[in-house]
Amino acid sequence: MTASTFLLPDYLKRISYNGNVQNDLKTLTALMSLQLQSVAFENTEVQAGRIPSLITEDIYEKIVTHKRGGYCYEVNGLFAMALTAIGFEWYFAGARPMFYPTRRPKTHMVVIVVIDGKSYLCDTGFGGYGIREPLEVVEIDATEQNGDAFRLKLHDGEYVLSSFVNNEWAPQYGFALISQEWIEFSLANHFNATHPETIFTTKKLAVMQTPSGRKILVDNTLKIIEKGVLTVSEVDYNSAAVELFGLCVE
Repeated sequence: MTASTFLLPDYLKRISYNGNVQNDLKTLTALMSLQLQSVAFENTEVQAGRIPSLITEDIYEKIVTHKRGGYCYEVNGLFAMALTAIGFEWYFAGARPMFYPTRRPKTHMVVIVVIDGKSYLCDTGFGGYGIREPLEVVEIDATEQNGDAFRLKLHDGEYVLSSFVNNEWAPQYGFALISQEWIEFSLANHFNATHPETIFTTKKLAVMQTPSGRKILVDNTLKIIEKGVLTVSEVDYNSAAVELFGLCVE
């Protein structure tokens, strides 16, 4: 996974990564954490009536050159380009969102990275209450990442990731350790960008993690969570997207 225009130093600058990189867990954790805090999960392309491009050069230009964000295929696609450049072993996997009231197809994309024979779930493009660092793919009753709690359980052959939100475990998505090609997500991309009932077509979104929390903007409602403390306010979406997430709203 690469782009003819991809330059690792420019990507590292985009996410404010300093120092050397190696294909190890320490580097992987830093890359994922910093990208989540630098690149917004957002759907401005969809809200403008466009289908986000899956051409890798377009993704690189949008996020690195123009310092915009994107949704899962774009931001995880960029993350995969960096993993390839550094020399990580990885693959894409499809994931089934579980926050809808009815069962949905596997329209989400995650990245599975293999280090020393262990598989790690990586995801820079879920938004909401997604993981903050790589998570080893084994059954986990509960684990904490910078104040957020997650668990991973096997159910009907799939791992289900849950986040502890509002004092209860909330399933986020399910996935299996099955590799999928990049091209396989083109239909899911079209579905998410055009179906009248997806969250991307019905809501204006912007999410970005911070070192001790996260910012979540849904339409004109802004949630800021810092060290477990939630603040909710009503804002103008366009103004907040620019000021708090660095987005270019068209």
